[in-house]
Amino acid sequence: MYAKILVPVDLSNADKAERMVRKAEALLDQGGQIVLMNVVEDLPNYLAIDVPMDIIENAVRDAKSQLAVLKEKSARISSTEIRSGAPAREILAVAEETGADLIIIASHTPDFTNYFIGATADRVVRHAKCSVLVDR
Repeated sequence: MYAKILVPVDLSNADKAERMVRKAEALLDQGGQIVLMNVVEDLPNYLAIDVPMDIIENAVRDAKSQLAVLKEKSARISSTEIRSGAPAREILAVAEETGADLIIIASHTPDFTNYFIGATADRVVRHAKCSVLVDR
C-alpha cells in the first residue's frame, strides 16, 4: 500500500512505539521502508536557565540508543531521525525530506484544550502533504 512510512515515536512509551512499527510493517508495500523518528523538544527560555546545560544533548543521546533498540526489532526500518525543535514542524519536515507517503502518528488521551486528537497530531493532520494515520 505504501512505499515509505514515517513513524514518529514518543520514546516514553516503548510498547506503543513497537505497536506503531508493527502497524507500519503491515501497511508497507513489498520492499517498502519505514523511517523511525523522535523529536527532542526545545526547552522554553524561562526553563533553560534552571536546568543543566547538557540536558538536550543527553536527551538526544538517549533517543539514539532507544531508536537503535527499536530498529533492531524490525528489518523494515531503513533509517532513524532525531530532530530537536517543535514536534509538528520537525515531523512535517522529515516527511517531506524523505518522501514519505504515510505518517503514522500517535494521539494521546485528549484534555479539554485538544479534545479530539493531541496538539501535535492535529497540526500534522492539518498540514501534511501525505496521508496521516492517527493511532489511538
